[in-house]
Amino acid sequence: MFTKTNALPHWDLSNVYPSLESDAFAQDVAELKAQLDALDGYLDANQITSGAAPASDVDVLSGVANGYLDRVNAAQGLHTTLHMYVYCFVATDSYNATAKRLFSQMDMLRSRLLQAGVRFKGWLGRIAPLLPQILERGGAAFRHAFYLQELVQQSQYLMSEAQETLSTELALSGANAWENLQGTICSQLTTPLERDGKTEQLPMSVIQTLYSDPDPQLRQRVYEADLAGWESVREPLAACMNGVKGATVIIDRRRGREDALHAAIDESRIDRATIETMMGAMRQNFPVFRKYLRAKAARLGRQALPWWDLYAPLSQSERRYSYAEARDFILEHFGGFSERLANYARRAFDHNWIDAEPRRGKVGGAFCDELPTVGESRILCNFDGSLSQVLTLAHELGHGYHSECMVGKTELQKTLPMTLAETASIFCETITTDAMLAQTSSAAEELAILETFLSDSTQTIVDISSRYLFEKEVFERRAQSELSADDFCDIMTRAQKATYGDGMDERYLHPYMWAWKPHYYSMEYPFYNYPYAFGLLFGLGLYAVYQERGAAFVPEYDALLASTGAGTAADLAARFGIDIRQPAFWQGSLKVVEARVGRYLEL
Repeated sequence: MFTKTNALPHWDLSNVYPSLESDAFAQDVAELKAQLDALDGYLDANQITSGAAPASDVDVLSGVANGYLDRVNAAQGLHTTLHMYVYCFVATDSYNATAKRLFSQMDMLRSRLLQAGVRFKGWLGRIAPLLPQILERGGAAFRHAFYLQELVQQSQYLMSEAQETLSTELALSGANAWENLQGTICSQLTTPLERDGKTEQLPMSVIQTLYSDPDPQLRQRVYEADLAGWESVREPLAACMNGVKGATVIIDRRRGREDALHAAIDESRIDRATIETMMGAMRQNFPVFRKYLRAKAARLGRQALPWWDLYAPLSQSERRYSYAEARDFILEHFGGFSERLANYARRAFDHNWIDAEPRRGKVGGAFCDELPTVGESRILCNFDGSLSQVLTLAHELGHGYHSECMVGKTELQKTLPMTLAETASIFCETITTDAMLAQTSSAAEELAILETFLSDSTQTIVDISSRYLFEKEVFERRAQSELSADDFCDIMTRAQKATYGDGMDERYLHPYMWAWKPHYYSMEYPFYNYPYAFGLLFGLGLYAVYQERGAAFVPEYDALLASTGAGTAADLAARFGIDIRQPAFWQGSLKVVEARVGRYLEL
């Protein structure tokens, strides 16, 4: 277990802006407002609205489209930087009142960008028959051909312009507010835990790191404290969930969507058949994961695995990594793949782009996001020295490398589908896992690495499946009425029983997994669960191609990452001979997991 003397880093934001109160920050906020005013004026002057009859002259339309794209790219790049800069403070200190106020302001400015986008999308839908000729004229429109074609396709799912504008404005004090409340509650919540003979009041982000502690009695107390913590805030969190899901149901119905999944798969740039094929392959392999879970229970001396042992190490002496050891290992093996990847990660470590210390007021989990105007990323994790956290660090660095490969693209060209957003992260995690397995010096060490891989894979395949089932039922029932905290717990428990099956002790599941997962509380990203499974299986498939092709694969891989904003998942996968619509691909990736379960059982 780390201590404060280990000096885990906090990220450095000083090269972005000196502070939230600095003149430089205020000047860029003013500049963004001016750009948004100019963008609104441009839309008005050129009658970019779904209500006005558009011009029919292709040259005029081409010029108008080019002008819009240039303006919105500039405004979006500045907004993304400002928004992420402020969120870095909110995510690490939810008590920072200045940051929270400014974050709300950033949300309001973002709503203006969204409203401009709705106007343009409606206008583009009306001139859709002329789009091929507009693209032939070149310029920004030609460079954004995929983006424009996608907008035309999605323009059929728009309410009236007035309704879309009202929806965006109301979201600030509706769904977005519920989402922000959930984040605040979770980051500030503490719960008492007894360890080392004394009781401490610990943040939930720290509580969650203790599930990997080698002491089984402590892990059980962690589980009990975890449930008690969420029990204490179940009512406000249930209200948050009802608010977000209720708003999503209404807006989807008004837009003519089949259901909430419809919008999610369009956002993911896949079709319903693809997700059904992938989820079907996952279900068929549940017995493999249950075999692993039962074997883990036996290794821990149990007949069935309780929730608090899901992340348990298999021995009291399982290796812990210092942050410096994690850094050196990642850099060495990233370098074995490509110097470009290693150089990116080195910059992230050397320039303090990573915030690693768990602490009160900081959100749990991990993420990576970019700051476009400075061409950098920032990574949040909650490092506890476990092997799993080393892999999490590699995972988030993969997200940052994905952004690195897209440098030079416009903001609209970098719009990623949720499915492919996990490609580089899973790939980097796989590099690190394989390197660890290749360097094992004993059966015990190999077993520990396999345990971490299989534990994480179980979360990505089995637990993600439970989250998918949970969200599907919540949406269906929320369309009829509000749900209680008991309802959410019941749905979650049944989903866990359906997916974990006899791999877990059904007396000790986690009915409050819905309470703290932020993905459930985003109206913008419904069903943000299956993309992680897609990312794992697609990443494993790509890694298999890399093992076949060696160094020749690297430039093709970088080119794939650079173009993930400009193609469907199926078309981009086809570059490597991968057909994501066929069960064989998904089963092939799952065979990698099955082989590692087999080795786990042998040891």
